[in-house]
Amino acid sequence: MTRTIALLFLTLAASLLGRAQSIAAADAKNHIGEHAKVCGKVASEHTASNSRGQPTFINLDSAYPKQVFTLLIWGEDRASIGELPKDGSRVCVTGRVQEYRGVPEIVVKAKDQLSN
Repeated sequence: MTRTIALLFLTLAASLLGRAQSIAAADAKNHIGEHAKVCGKVASEHTASNSRGQPTFINLDSAYPKQVFTLLIWGEDRASIGELPKDGSRVCVTGRVQEYRGVPEIVVKAKDQLSN
């Protein structure tokens, strides 16, 4: 009986570890280094066409320069992402939360990282 309970616990723990925790964009700063699902409202989007790597920045909940969270899509990954979320729409992004210049972000490399 004890062995069965232990096996059930390990199976449940492995299942939970594989899922991303869902958090609000404003709370992402408390989850640096974690794999998470960050959700918020698109406040602004900008593609730096003349910058190295042609990054696209999608800011959630607050526009630049007061953004609370950023989705970063490099130019080389743009085609695989497809259509970007529109201003005012709700979006969730899944990945490793990192920090750049004091702002939490997730680098988006594939379309399946984005959801509503």
